[in-house]
Parts: sequence; structure tokens; C-alpha cells
Amino acid sequence: MARVLTPRAEDFPRWYQDLIAKAQLADNGPVRGTMVIRPTAYAVWERIQSEMDARIKDAGAENAYFPLFIPESYLTREAEHVEGFSPELAVVTHGGGKQLAEPVVVRPTSETVIGEFMAKWIDSYRDLPLLLNQWANVVRWEMRPRVFLRTSEFLWQEGHTAHATEDDARAYAKKILHEAYEDLMVRVLAMPVLVGRKTDRERFAGATSTFCLEGMMGDGKALQMGTSHELGQNFAKAFDIAFSSQSGAREHAWTTSWGTSTRMVGGLIMCHGDDSGLRVPPALAPIQAHVMIVKGGDGVAEAATGLRDELKAAGVRVGFDDRVDTPFGRRAVDAELKGYPIRVEVGPRDLAAGNVTVARRFDGSKTSVPLAGVVEAVTAALTADQQALHDQALAHREANTHEVRTLGEALEAAATGWARLPWSAVGVEGEAEANRSAVTVRCLIRADGTPPDSQNEPDLVAVLGRSY
Repeated sequence: MARVLTPRAEDFPRWYQDLIAKAQLADNGPVRGTMVIRPTAYAVWERIQSEMDARIKDAGAENAYFPLFIPESYLTREAEHVEGFSPELAVVTHGGGKQLAEPVVVRPTSETVIGEFMAKWIDSYRDLPLLLNQWANVVRWEMRPRVFLRTSEFLWQEGHTAHATEDDARAYAKKILHEAYEDLMVRVLAMPVLVGRKTDRERFAGATSTFCLEGMMGDGKALQMGTSHELGQNFAKAFDIAFSSQSGAREHAWTTSWGTSTRMVGGLIMCHGDDSGLRVPPALAPIQAHVMIVKGGDGVAEAATGLRDELKAAGVRVGFDDRVDTPFGRRAVDAELKGYPIRVEVGPRDLAAGNVTVARRFDGSKTSVPLAGVVEAVTAALTADQQALHDQALAHREANTHEVRTLGEALEAAATGWARLPWSAVGVEGEAEANRSAVTVRCLIRADGTPPDSQNEPDLVAVLGRSY
């Protein structure tokens, strides 16, 4: 059979594009930099949404919705914020056939418009904390688009909160970072993300601190999977988000913002995909077990339908394929491309012996299993393969992360993976030098692996790499 995808080792970017096309995940949109998310990938995004939304609500935040159009004047109130986003803004100057009195910006992020309404809704310390989240689309005009990774319009969630104290704001930013984001990425996406702090050079425009989650992709590059920001009182002062304290004094609130996006789908592809296509972790997969009729025969359809119903009753998310008018080989390749964790193949030959074939996407193994043992075999394989995908990704990251002592060694190591070295050996000047070689400080961590509260803490470790 001719190969379906360009091998990853031969041309990783081409493999990525091949997989997106052949697995029917997305298409380029009609406007440069936009994308059409096809049902297979959108089902994955819906699962991510569901899992993330539950974690965000567990952290106490409530969902709301704010306008897509933002007055241009709102962005100019926080100088660093508008400067950071200016190159990416899409601005509407005409509407209804007339020039607008004030241009409006198509939402690149919502700190400014949400800040306007936080100022309206907060009056007393009793109104705090105010914990909001929205699921929305945003537009950032992208010069070098790549589907799922960098597109001019993408889908995301963005959280925005206001607190009475700096300590409360910092604690909440870290709560989201670990209990929502890290927990989802490790336990559901099976991605061993590195959690750290962005340098001052890399932090979000208008923030005082940015915490991040970095994943290593199959080619050794880094992908920023999510961020959580302390905004200090910058936006509170710009939008007068103030409250009466218990002592009666008027004080400005301390705010945070945090977000993850459809970029996670791209990360999933590049972290777990192989030369046969996508591999979706079982905990995330919209279809965990795909029951397939190999070809028709006495009792085959009945047996396949019965297995489907048994698996559903056991809590497994099941797909069903009885398209015997399409060659089985083609259908099996399609299932591999789309990354279904388990295939249960039901054909007359195996069935005559009371068996079916259970195929595992993780390692490509196939096992003949008695009909009575299918549910147990499938559920055990789902649990094992979820952990195996995480462990394989972690082993890849460890094998491609190099301990070095100098910036020169770090730049050399970043050609194929990540480099770890003392932040004191890099510093602000070294970071600028690395950037000229298309290498960035992905994050700073303490010796114990936790994110620091400042880049000036002693004995910090810098992780450098090339990124998407």
C-alpha cells in the first residue's frame, strides 16, 4: 500500500499538513490565515471544552459573554497592552455604508472590554472576587499562519478575575494554571507540560507576571499550550476597577487573565501523532472504541451491534462502521488516521471461532479476543494506552532536553530540542542574543520545578528552545 503521510522524520511540517488534510481535521479558510475546523477535529475541541469548562467552574468562575467589537479607545487606555497588540489588530472603520465615528477593534482579547464592565459591577469588597470566563473567538492578524497553531481567527476560553489583594490574585492565577490547565493537559491530553514563568521580555502585554505551560512536540520544538497572567493593578487603574474596602478606603482591585485555545489541537497532533496519523488519548477521544464490520456474513451485523451496545453500557464512547460496500482496508486506514484508540474488528472468520480482533492504535498491536471478553479487553487497553501515551511523550521530552552551562551550548542544543541552564548564565542580554537566533527562553523554573514569582529570584533555571 502506498504511504498515506510524509514520514515525520523526513519532513515534519509536511507530515503535519498531510495529517490535517488526510484525517479531515481542517481546511484553510477563504481569507488568508483563517481555518475551517472539520467535524473530526471539532469533536476533539468539544471534548477539550467540556473537560476544561468543568475545571474552570470547579475553580469558582462563571461563564459570561462580551462583545466581539471593542472601541479602539478602550485599548489605548493601557499603553503596554495596545503597543503589544497593535501589529495584530483587525480594525473596522466602516459599518452600514458609513464611516464610523470611532473605529472598533475586532476582539484580540477582552481585558479592556471586561475591565470596563468590572468597573461598573464592582463597588464593594463584598463584590470580590469576581471570577469570569468566556468561550469565544478572537482575531489576531497573523503574518505566518499555520492551521491550529497560528491563525488569524481561533477559538478559545479567556478568564478574567478581580480580587481585593495581590496575594489573592496571584493564588487564583496559579490555581487555574495547575488545577485547570496542567491537570487537563496531563490527565486528559496525556501531555507532560512544563509549567513555568515567562521572562519579562516574553510576558503578556500589560501583565506583571505571565505563567505558562510548554509542551515539547515530536520535532523537539516547544508549543505554548496555555498562559495565566497576573495583571497587577494596571488594568484596574486604567479602567477604574475600584472598591470600598472593609475600612472604608477606596482601593483598586488586582486582576488576572488566563486562556487556552484551539492551539491545543495542534499540540495534540504534534505531540502524539505518528507516521500512520493522529493518536488521540483515550480520556479525550470522542470515539474511544470503533466497532467495524470487516465484511458481511451470518450473525456478523448482530454480533457487532451487540458489542457496540455492551461497550456503550460500560461507559465507552463508541463509533460504529458497517459500510461493507467500502473496502475494509480503506476504512481501517481512515480510522488510524483519525486516531481512534481502539478498533474492534468483527468478521465472519473470527466470529466462527467466537472471537473478534481488538486493534490498539497506540502500538498497532492486534489481539484475537473472545466475544465475552471484549468489554474487559477494551477498557483495560484504554486505561493502559492513556498512560502509555503520556509516558512516551515524557520520555521523548527527557531524551531531548539537554543540561548545559553556557548560552552557546544552549543555542546548539536548541537545534534539536530544549536546553536547561542557570538563568544567571543567560540574563537579559543573553536572552536578546538567543532571540536573534530564533531561540527563546520558554520559561523560568525554580530548582524544585515550580514557577517563580519573579525572574530575579536566585538559582533559577532557564529552559530554551525553538518554538511554534
